[in-house]
Amino acid sequence: MSITKEDFGKLDDGRQVDIFTLTNANGIKAKVMTLGATLVSLEVPDKDGNMADVVLGFDTAAEYPQKSPYFGCTTGRYANRIAKGKFTLDGTEYTLAVNNGENHLHGGIVGFDKAIWQPTQIDAPDGDAVEFTYLSPDGEEGYPGNLSCSVTCKLTDDNELSFNYKATTDKATVINLTNHTYWNLAGHDSGTILAHEMMINADRYTVTDEDSIPTGELKDVASTEMDFRSPQTIAARIDDIPGDPGGYDHNYVLNGRGGLALAAKVSEQTTGRVMEVFTTEPGVQLYVGNYLDGIAGKGGASYGIRTGLCLETQHFPDAPNQPDFPSAVLRPGDEYKHLTIHKFSVK
Repeated sequence: MSITKEDFGKLDDGRQVDIFTLTNANGIKAKVMTLGATLVSLEVPDKDGNMADVVLGFDTAAEYPQKSPYFGCTTGRYANRIAKGKFTLDGTEYTLAVNNGENHLHGGIVGFDKAIWQPTQIDAPDGDAVEFTYLSPDGEEGYPGNLSCSVTCKLTDDNELSFNYKATTDKATVINLTNHTYWNLAGHDSGTILAHEMMINADRYTVTDEDSIPTGELKDVASTEMDFRSPQTIAARIDDIPGDPGGYDHNYVLNGRGGLALAAKVSEQTTGRVMEVFTTEPGVQLYVGNYLDGIAGKGGASYGIRTGLCLETQHFPDAPNQPDFPSAVLRPGDEYKHLTIHKFSVK
């Protein structure tokens, strides 16, 4: 195992960004940067041993705040949507920054993806890691409480890339951190992910309105286009989902919660690459890049519609306004914990 640190350039506002490369004994390389505690690239082998970068992103740090649709970043203070940008906690209504129509998305206008996190290299017993820390001040984007949070990115010789989140607060608040990587197991520049085969370990999903805000209903996936309990290609039933452009952008209610458990498994037939996702979280948001529009990415790649898929392990969208959903409230004296592991193999 090894870690190297490099200068990844400056942002337009002059802030310096560093990037760390983690390499395991099998030659897998993960690059994570201090801007947004963001996964910039991940090189993994195919069934013939050929390496490819399976993460959508950019060649320079400055491009991320300019044009990124949350590529690879840590999203917070609350990932996904909060209806109308408002919630009430302990009798006080809080008004958040609105950046998705009339709703709040992924932490607001200046979310955690745009912050410079402070890095510390860690020589862990089962792999090298970088811990990124950030103090979100009371009132940032409208949220209450000074929130001290960290995410540790670790790569092991078992070909596991993990994100381990922790946070504490000095005032009751809400929190929902996740990683927003867009994956393409054929390679970031290889076209659409429609032929990827996927399993999601969920019997239900959260029904949403036309603005992707949950109605409160948890609906069975059985006999619907939402059913990935057995492996299906993403293309198989995607055209059955209404909307323009339609496609998957839904939160699944994961089975078997109460500890680290399998959430999803994705495979790509031509390369044989497989990714399993394990998490402690109650939900996972499947998003298949419905709004990618030909954005220029790494190495001159063009990221068009559905050229990457996201599996955002999380609390449910709008949980602060949905009392029947698992609580996303964090109080002083308690610790927020969330572990997600991506395990890579070939078949």
